[in-house]
Amino acid sequence: MTAQELSWYALWGATALYAIAMVASSIHLARVADAKAAAKGKVRSAVGASSAGSSAAEGDAATTSARASAIPAEPMRTKAAGIAASTTLVGAVLQGIGVVARGIEAGHVPWSTMYEYTITGTWVAVVVFLIVQRKRDVSYLAPGVTGFAAIALGLGLTTLYQASTGLQPALQSFWLVIHVSIAIIATGVFTVAFVATVLQLMRDRREDEPVDTAGASNALIRWGRQWRNANLRLLKRLRWLEGVPEPEKLEALSFRLHAVGFVLWTFTVMAGAVWAEHAWGRYWGWDPKEVWSFVIWVIYAAYLHARTTQGWAGRRSAYIAVAGFVALLMNFTVVNLVFQGLHSYAGV
Repeated sequence: MTAQELSWYALWGATALYAIAMVASSIHLARVADAKAAAKGKVRSAVGASSAGSSAAEGDAATTSARASAIPAEPMRTKAAGIAASTTLVGAVLQGIGVVARGIEAGHVPWSTMYEYTITGTWVAVVVFLIVQRKRDVSYLAPGVTGFAAIALGLGLTTLYQASTGLQPALQSFWLVIHVSIAIIATGVFTVAFVATVLQLMRDRREDEPVDTAGASNALIRWGRQWRNANLRLLKRLRWLEGVPEPEKLEALSFRLHAVGFVLWTFTVMAGAVWAEHAWGRYWGWDPKEVWSFVIWVIYAAYLHARTTQGWAGRRSAYIAVAGFVALLMNFTVVNLVFQGLHSYAGV
């Protein structure tokens, strides 16, 4: 078996395993939601029983005891969770083999094209998730992370794939290892943070109340309110969101991950500027890739500032973080495929 065949089969195997992990982790999340709903039912029963009692103090004590017993002492374990964890781990190992095999086939580090960046970046995202999972229970992120990895890998293997070739002269530099590797790690961290942010927004919006549509001053406002109410009804039907932590906990996790990603992206921009000076004799030249990298840096800087500013924490700052990830995706897709510049060699 050649290195090319090994890489191909390993990456397709990882894609299949990530898809299985996404389904299994979703089932686990639904089980956790059911358990939390049952726990809330016990608390409501205890509250009802305490209100019928003769002593308010005894009722409060009973309610507190019921709430304490309803809170699990440790993360819930299910068969689906075990399947999700094992398939994610094996998938990450297979993807790592596929990435290394691609590097052996190409004869250089495997991140000089969109295909190579995709297979390496999604692998880093899964590894970041696995590292965080070892520190705390973040299994609620698994459906989003493994689902994103499966889709991105599938698109990479079917759409972005191209046979390995030698490095173009512009890439024959040790700065390729420094600059692009840091960018890939930052992208992986931002991906996991994005999943946490989306869950935060969904969990937060789910607690809203419908707004009045009859009192809208014009048709456009009325349509907007109807659209908002329709989305709210959809979120309330998603019972698995009960298995996701409170928005405050998700926001704290997202903020920590974004802070790490921002530091890495700062080094990415700085290393890119130094490489540009070595390659083209200037640190900055308004190349589309340079501009978008700086735009991404500005958006995430605005998020971190907004998150720590009074009145902007929560939903407002989360929208800025989502905008940052959208800009990251545009930098990878639109800028590479549409705009012509000195970084055009990074396209398909």
